[in-house]
Amino acid sequence: MLLKKLLILVAVSGLALAQTPQRPPRPGVKEVQVPFASLHPSATFDLGGHPDWIAITRGAVWVANDQLKAVHRIDRSRNREVAKISLAAEPCSGLAVGFGSLWVPLCGEPASLARIDLRTNKITALLPIGPADSEGSIAASRDSIWMVTDKEGTLTRIDPATNSVRQKISIAPGSYNPLFRHGAIWVSGTDSGVLTAVNARNGSVLASIPVGPKPRFLTSGAGSIWTLNQGDGTVTRVNEKTRKVTATVTVGIPGSGGEICFGQGSVWTTVFDVPLTRIDAKTNRVIRQWVGTGGDAVRFTHGSIWLTDYKGGKLWRIPAQGVDLAQSERPSKR
Repeated sequence: MLLKKLLILVAVSGLALAQTPQRPPRPGVKEVQVPFASLHPSATFDLGGHPDWIAITRGAVWVANDQLKAVHRIDRSRNREVAKISLAAEPCSGLAVGFGSLWVPLCGEPASLARIDLRTNKITALLPIGPADSEGSIAASRDSIWMVTDKEGTLTRIDPATNSVRQKISIAPGSYNPLFRHGAIWVSGTDSGVLTAVNARNGSVLASIPVGPKPRFLTSGAGSIWTLNQGDGTVTRVNEKTRKVTATVTVGIPGSGGEICFGQGSVWTTVFDVPLTRIDAKTNRVIRQWVGTGGDAVRFTHGSIWLTDYKGGKLWRIPAQGVDLAQSERPSKR
């Protein structure tokens, strides 16, 4: 009798489960992948060498090229290269714009920092201050230039009026990439897995926030700081005001290199062979990922995505409407 009751109970439970509507699974990254060749750049620049870091000014796009030891200046309105500035060593750790200058960290022996006049394209200073890492970056705030200068976590603040060190701040060792946003310098700690917030006025440390493994490049937008985590290929979202993690987005792009930026309500990432991924900032989901040859640096400005093909020596300008979901190819079924 007991066995019969158990069998009836199992049968009824199974029937109830069968009648309960099941939610469809959320699509993964592969379900939203399309070929990178489905995008159609409005301009392609054959720069040669290894074009990498990108910076934007009002009328120009600047691209660092480590192999050529140069910075290219692209006229945005005419879609043509108008200058190539030769450097003493390879530009290796980001670009920053501020105080009438382009700031270019150099990984020579010894490492240094080049300052280029935005009007004349001339090097006006070569500071004996170098980056801690070839995958680092540099930031400009309202009154200073910021760069991590050693692997022990020394965040160095440079006075642009005197081209000298103004302040040194100790943060987590193995931090390399600063970003300025709303009165704070945010620095990703690649070796420690934390994001550090520093007061840009007085240099005090405001918070140390655990994020994903090996956070490297970061961007800001939609009230958040977003870190690209090289350890597992995720993107972590941190609320600027509360300094709390609000989302972790699976992007599927682990490994070195790559970059991240914000534009048109979306986060955009790039790495080799996955040149472009779009994350919707409203839903914290990958809504499209383009796979194929290319990738390594990305910026969004004035309705265009600027994307480098590091290995192929190219820079692409891709119209924003070309990446709208309504105009993209359907996701592949692979």
